Amino acid sequence: MKNPETGLKRIISAGGFSVQGLAAAYRHESAFRQEIWLAVVLVPLALWLGQSWPQKLLLIGSVIVVLIVELLNSAIEAVVDRVGDEYHVLSGRAKDMGSAAVFLTFGLTALTWLAVILS
Repeated sequence: MKNPETGLKRIISAGGFSVQGLAAAYRHESAFRQEIWLAVVLVPLALWLGQSWPQKLLLIGSVIVVLIVELLNSAIEAVVDRVGDEYHVLSGRAKDMGSAAVFLTFGLTALTWLAVILS
């Protein structure tokens, strides 16, 4: 059912749904929990290592992008699992592609951190 709320009330409701999504990801997804704790370490480290605000933003942003992509991957997995437990080639492909997206994001984050540290 579509949400009939509009304006500020809709924005507040959307914020609540977002908080519910973050809580569900933390509660049910071990990879997301690990990445949150990695972010707890890396964000302060980024503030210390970055020599300028753009560098700090790049370092922190790359960590946040990992979290975003992990949330999307977890959402894909949840929908695929909701559809059914039996193996289907398209379900496997969807999960593998979500996992690949997380993998590429980690690579981007590693390259970003390496570039800033070496500069």
